[in-house]
Formats: sequence, C-alpha cells, structure tokens
Amino acid sequence: MADPTDVTAMINANLGGWNTAMGLRFVTASADECVGELVVAPHHLQPYGIVHGGVHCGIIEAACSTGAALAAMARGQAVVGLENSTSFVTAVRGGTLRVTARPVTRGRRSQLWEAVVTNEDGRTCATGRVRVLCLEAGADLAGQAAPGTASAGG
Repeated sequence: MADPTDVTAMINANLGGWNTAMGLRFVTASADECVGELVVAPHHLQPYGIVHGGVHCGIIEAACSTGAALAAMARGQAVVGLENSTSFVTAVRGGTLRVTARPVTRGRRSQLWEAVVTNEDGRTCATGRVRVLCLEAGADLAGQAAPGTASAGG
C-alpha cells in the first residue's frame, strides 16, 4: 500500500525553475525523507569534466528544502533557506546522482536537514546540511507574501 504522506507524484508534476533546469526528479518525497535523482549531463560539468560543486549544493538544498516544506505545510507555513553547508567527497564524471535528505530537527521556527549524494555504485560523493526558516503564511518574502496552507487552501 502506498504511503499517503508521500507526495512525489504531485511534486514531480509541478517541477519548475532550478529543478527542471537541472533535471532533478524526486523518487520519494515526504516530511520524513526526500530522495531525488539527477542524470549527469554536459551542463552539470565544470571545465575539468567533473560535476560542478554547485550541482551537489543545489540538489542537497532542493531535497532538504522540499522535505522541510512538506513538514511546514502541515502547519500552514512556508520555508526559505538560511544556510547550506556542502562537503565534496568524491568527484563524479557521469551517471546518476541520488540525493537522500532527512530531518535532524523540525521546529516551528527553523528546521535542520542533512543529505547525502551518492553515485550509481552507492559511493558517497557529497554531504550537506541545510537550515531553513519557517515563515507564517503571508509573511513578507522579498516584497511578496509567503505562500501558506493555513486552512488547506489559503
């Protein structure tokens, strides 16, 4: 039986922006774990032919932020990133990268998530932590109201 808290299909149907540009797709997405995959393409590489560090940072942030957002949505909140700390462990030239993010803390004001990026052989390529701020629906976010789900639609 499918996990009713896993909203992977809904997220993948509404990808946009950076996730679409990078080709990141989610395998699972819930407030307890987010797993995404990206097939390495030429636009992911830096001049030495290895995956650019920004790609690792970005997929770590995307997975952690998605999980954090799902946890916050249950409280009518949105999240924005405050900090991303990524360490590069092993260089990668191709294949599929998998990012797995899990919460460390899920507070009402902030959350801390950690993630591991692995290659097709399961070898760790990068690790990271992302800290997000939880915003109440309607809070100012760069001059606009932050989204929220205060009552399943507002």
